[in-house]
Amino acid sequence: MIPVRVPGARYHTFMSNLALSRRVASLKPSVTVAFTNRAKQMRAEGVDVLAFAAGEPDFDTPRPIKDAAVEAMLAGQTKYMPTLGDMPTRETVARKLTEENRIPGLTGHHVGIGAGGKHVLFSSLHCLLDPPAPGEAPWEVLLPTPAWVSYRPITELAGGVIVEMPTTVDDDFKISPDQLAAAITPRSRVLILNSPSNPCGTMYSPDELKALAAVVAEKAESVAPDLVVLTDEIYEKIVYGGIDHFSIGSVPEIADRTLTLNGLSKAFAMTGWRIGYAAMPGEFGKTFIKAMGTLQGQMTTNITSFNYAAMRCALTDPAVADAVESMRQAFAGRAKLIKQRLDDIPGVNCPTPTGAFYVFPDISALFGKTTPGGTTINRAMDLSEALLEESRVAFVPGEDFGGCGPNHVRISFACSEDQINAGMDRFAEFVSKLT
Repeated sequence: MIPVRVPGARYHTFMSNLALSRRVASLKPSVTVAFTNRAKQMRAEGVDVLAFAAGEPDFDTPRPIKDAAVEAMLAGQTKYMPTLGDMPTRETVARKLTEENRIPGLTGHHVGIGAGGKHVLFSSLHCLLDPPAPGEAPWEVLLPTPAWVSYRPITELAGGVIVEMPTTVDDDFKISPDQLAAAITPRSRVLILNSPSNPCGTMYSPDELKALAAVVAEKAESVAPDLVVLTDEIYEKIVYGGIDHFSIGSVPEIADRTLTLNGLSKAFAMTGWRIGYAAMPGEFGKTFIKAMGTLQGQMTTNITSFNYAAMRCALTDPAVADAVESMRQAFAGRAKLIKQRLDDIPGVNCPTPTGAFYVFPDISALFGKTTPGGTTINRAMDLSEALLEESRVAFVPGEDFGGCGPNHVRISFACSEDQINAGMDRFAEFVSKLT
């Protein structure tokens, strides 16, 4: 029987029995999004806020990519497409990963395209993880921390548990082979790697990734046969510290158990286009991508149809490659500038950024001090809240990144050098007034 709205207690009793699902009710919102939105709201209200919270390039999408999308739209490519993308685009991705990233054995059938990197990550972990059966231990997802804030909640939504492998500023936020070997158990299902790193702004060298791959290969034979490496390489083209980007999926011994995630948001300044992709060679790779399509078919189906032409253009047009290189050079200059400015602020310990467009300085030396507004700083959240309210500068507190995150803030330098200098001026003044 359908309840009818009537005045009085009976209606209110009915309403009080409504509830959200436990998994959603317990889900934490992204702290990155929260601080980004607060800064935007304050600016909309006329407050002079300098925002360093969003992981979004300030550059426009290169013109050839836009033109390709418009031409496809005008040519009538506005209908439903295959769920994982049309085969010409999937084959373009496969060729890119084969020729540029040296990942062996890829065809279009090993590639799936989704609505942005986060959506592809969500689908991937839901295809790899299950909630534990009664009496069974949960699947473990091994995660070097600090790490991007969405890895943990998506893992938990899929039924897995995060096993942190903590890192520090002293080791450039990178795990060692011994640390990885000690963390792997028979319930290890996924190892997540993100190089260059969000939030840390550092990256593994090719030799360091090969050493981790050797551990995975050995442990998969003896301890964890179900282990899959999920490598998030969304920042692969934004490197400037003298370290070459290297795809761990190119190591032959683990190629068939490595899932490479990427997308067009960061390097191509296409955050709003929502284009991500996943690729995995081998027979299981085909099985996995097919399963991803089945899941995606119950969610979003295909991405916007005329975006496939834009995607092919982004990955193949030499003019786009030139634009991406210009953006990379700009990020390199900004990285050098923000590192210099932060090094001049007492109590701030900033590792040298080598990739992506973030720095993740340790600000724990400022703990115990009080701001002019009366806030005592005991953690990164305290500093970030006070800095936004008192100095109108938006950083992201590090608590939700895990590991040593509560001692750090994430600063995005995907903005102009003028804004970097203005923001660091305000931050320096804020620190100078702490008592």
